[in-house]
Amino acid sequence: QVQLVESGGGLVQAGGSLRLSCAASGRTFSMYARAWFRQAPGKEREFVAAISWTGGTTYYSDSVKGRFTISRDNAKNTVYLQMNSLKPEDTAVYYCAADPTKFSAPSPKGRYDYWGQGTQVTVSS
Repeated sequence: QVQLVESGGGLVQAGGSLRLSCAASGRTFSMYARAWFRQAPGKEREFVAAISWTGGTTYYSDSVKGRFTISRDNAKNTVYLQMNSLKPEDTAVYYCAADPTKFSAPSPKGRYDYWGQGTQVTVSS
């Protein structure tokens, strides 16, 4: 059974940092793109960042570019999201996702068939 488990969320003041982790189990995703999405209350889920299977290519939404960094450790089957200079508008439930297409390119429109349960990030002003 495939599972994606996020961790690292919490409450932080504006300007602070958090690092999210997403560990996969049940299969290896070392040859597949991984991504982070988020959903704020009353809003649709939105793309945040994606990373290629090698880690060499990344893609960010304009709202987080320059503040967030996505990375991965294929040996640990884990993807990370380093979030710096956090703003109250970053408050949301953050979800990690995996694209089961081999050697898939990182994209907000990827085929993300696998999802974690989400971790809450709250940024106070």
